[in-house]
Amino acid sequence: MASSKKHSREQREARERLRLYTARGSVHEQTVARRKRDNVLAVGVGLVIIALVATAQVFYFSAGPGTPEPAPSFTEEPEATESGNVGDVPDPALAEARMWTGELILNDVALGIELDGAAAPQAVASLVDSAASDYYIGTTCHRMVVTDNAGLIQCGSLDGTGASDPDYAYGPVENSGVGGFYPAGTIAMARTGDNAFSNGRQFFIVFDDAIIPDDTAGGYSIVGQVTSGLDALQSEIVAGGIVDDAQDGAPVTATSITGFTIQ
Repeated sequence: MASSKKHSREQREARERLRLYTARGSVHEQTVARRKRDNVLAVGVGLVIIALVATAQVFYFSAGPGTPEPAPSFTEEPEATESGNVGDVPDPALAEARMWTGELILNDVALGIELDGAAAPQAVASLVDSAASDYYIGTTCHRMVVTDNAGLIQCGSLDGTGASDPDYAYGPVENSGVGGFYPAGTIAMARTGDNAFSNGRQFFIVFDDAIIPDDTAGGYSIVGQVTSGLDALQSEIVAGGIVDDAQDGAPVTATSITGFTIQ
């Protein structure tokens, strides 16, 4: 009988140990699971905080009070030494924003020309008005340039020296050569260096592709182009060379404008 009671007690104790072991295992599993969950939550919260901080910094330095001051530009702005037109300069509307055609005669060399009133309205208005009044007839082509970078002849000088007319000047520069490039056949206005409002009635004809660097006022107003006769200009005037075998000076073949009609 005593043996039976002892056996029953041992069984109860064994069941109790099993229950406690099972309970401890369950608690351990719950603890591990909770720790994993807490770790995941902590990582997520940390990532959110980092994202918020990064966003705040981006806003602060790009749009907020921490925005850096703009870096200074090293590009020099063109400066004009005059403030506006001088004299009886025609209204740009006279150019009619259209293409004009005509003939320019240097000595006996006839050049077919086109003037673009839409691209350079102020300069073309000046040329149209001056040609209509016969201003150019008898004026000289006092200067020629022949270098590795340019070939041009400058015309329209009243006194043969290239001196500008102090009572007539206008600006600004219109339709200048891109990158300082003026292809053969280009007709462009002459002006004083570094002065965008010193265009007058003198112009130059490019007979060999020219690179003319911009100055502080920019480039030179392209008014149109020669459409025919450039070969004759080369052979009858340019081929004679420049006085004293210079690269820049008066042409050996004395040249003047004997005709200038436009319509």
